Amino acid sequence: MGASQSKNKMQCNRYLNGNGPPPLTETEGQGSNNHKKNSVIKEGNQPDGGQMNWNIERRSLPGHSDCDTIQIIFNFDDGIQSDKHPHPGHSYKGTEFVAYLPQNTTGTKNLRLLEQAFEHKLLFTVAANSSGEYCVMTADIPLKTLDSGGPGSLGYPDPTYLKLVRKSLKVKGIK
Repeated sequence: MGASQSKNKMQCNRYLNGNGPPPLTETEGQGSNNHKKNSVIKEGNQPDGGQMNWNIERRSLPGHSDCDTIQIIFNFDDGIQSDKHPHPGHSYKGTEFVAYLPQNTTGTKNLRLLEQAFEHKLLFTVAANSSGEYCVMTADIPLKTLDSGGPGSLGYPDPTYLKLVRKSLKVKGIK
C-alpha cells in the first residue's frame, strides 16, 4: 500500500514537543518528482518491473520510541538479465525486501528520497549470491532490512543511519 494507494493514512502523534512531521496526507501531492529539474540523477541498473509500496505500522523502532514505523516493501519477479547486468539473456531470481524507517521528519523525507532512487533504478541490482545464482540484491544505498538488532545486522538502533542514507543518495544526485 503506497502513498497513492492508502486511503487510511496515519501520522505520528507521539512527539515530545508536538512538532512532528507533516502528516503523510499533506505530502501526497508532492510525490517523488519534486526534485530539482536541473539536478543530474544517475541511473542505476535495477531490474525493470519492481514495485515499491509502504505502510505505517503502529509501533516504534529501537532508538525511535517517539514515533511509528514506516515499513517499505520492495517486490521483484523473476526475470531475464538486460545488457546492464552481468550475464545478459540469463535468468535471475526475483525477491521481496522489507525495509524500515521511523515515521518522523527525517524518516519521512528519506522515504521520499528512496522513492526517487527507486524510480531511477538505484536501490537494487542483479548479482550472483554466495551460491553463484543470479538474483536481485540491494545496490550500494543502505537499507535497514531488520527492525532490530543494531547496525551490525542491518537493524535498529543505529543513530547514524538516516544521515548515511541521505549522504548516499546525494552522491547519486538525489537531494
